Amino acid sequence: MKPNPLIEIKKYAAIDIGSNAVRLLISNIILKKEEEPTFKKSELIRVPIRLGADVFLGGSISDANKNRMIAAMKAFQLLMQVHAVEKYKACATSAMRDASNGKELIAEIEKKTGIHIEIINGKKEAEIIASTDLSQLIDGKKSYLYVDVGGGSTEFTVFSKGKLRCSKSFKIGTVRLLNKNSNNKIIWKEIKTWIATHTKGLKKMALIGSGGNINKIFKMSGQRSDKPLSYIYMNAHYQFLKKMTYEERISELGLNQDRADVIIPATKIYLSAMKWSKSKKIYVPKIGLSDGIVKSLYHGIL
Repeated sequence: MKPNPLIEIKKYAAIDIGSNAVRLLISNIILKKEEEPTFKKSELIRVPIRLGADVFLGGSISDANKNRMIAAMKAFQLLMQVHAVEKYKACATSAMRDASNGKELIAEIEKKTGIHIEIINGKKEAEIIASTDLSQLIDGKKSYLYVDVGGGSTEFTVFSKGKLRCSKSFKIGTVRLLNKNSNNKIIWKEIKTWIATHTKGLKKMALIGSGGNINKIFKMSGQRSDKPLSYIYMNAHYQFLKKMTYEERISELGLNQDRADVIIPATKIYLSAMKWSKSKKIYVPKIGLSDGIVKSLYHGIL
């Protein structure tokens, strides 16, 4: 019999506090002799606490959502304890960054749950997302625009010839777009200029999309996991979604209440990025900030 090359299995966790939802990812890190570690999702819990709805309109997190956040973190702490998680990292993004009472809430959560939360800026968020394992997807001969759409911000990263060329975070996201802020038009122009400038001259461009909304769109398409969605399909699906009411998207498509509204502005962001980068395809590898947190934590980057 061949000796078992398995050395050990470690359990790490990531808490992603976004503008539209809060997530806990628990991952098994499988270590074998003379092999790269394998990261396998053990548990993923998503709680629809829309912090962005408070912050982007009123500037602070409401008492109701503060209480929900504390309750969620207590639950996450117990789940990590039950799963025997060795290490974890909790990161908060756009909504918590902008909230006037964000630091106050973080201090209260740490006092009541023991969970320390780090507020990360847009650049750091983009770097963590880019650290996810894209090597299996990226063809060294082609160019890619990686787009991660969140509730309060969207991260764009350009890859060419297998290397990261540039990355930028913009204050535009699904929850912000629902609020129809007057600044959105200005930011749209900035994004268009940035994409056009940094993808100019790059051939065989394609998008890589991450985020809950593009994952849902991909699942609804029925496409094989290793195949991309076309611009034609994305545009047709966008028009299809827009014709339905919010209630119809819940009752007929089976979307969650906190997904049925934001899926439209999310699709618009992906479509616009495809158009401005002249990409005809979008790949959806099901990776995001929480995956990047676990990998960065394991490699000692965080």
